[in-house]
Amino acid sequence: MSTEKGIRRKDLITSLITGLAIGLVAGTPIGWFAHRFYNQQRTAQVLLCRQKHVGEVNLDAICGSLY
Repeated sequence: MSTEKGIRRKDLITSLITGLAIGLVAGTPIGWFAHRFYNQQRTAQVLLCRQKHVGEVNLDAICGSLY
């Protein structure tokens, strides 16, 4: 006869809430840094393109917008 207990619903809910809290705490800074890195790279690309095509008409159409 086995003495192991099965997984209870209360344990599943507690585990889910703990996982969500850890994911929120870890995921927010990672997402913020990733967004910041992407934004800096995109801004640099647009500025380099604008510098390369200075004096041309429709720079937004050629290089895109900073925002």
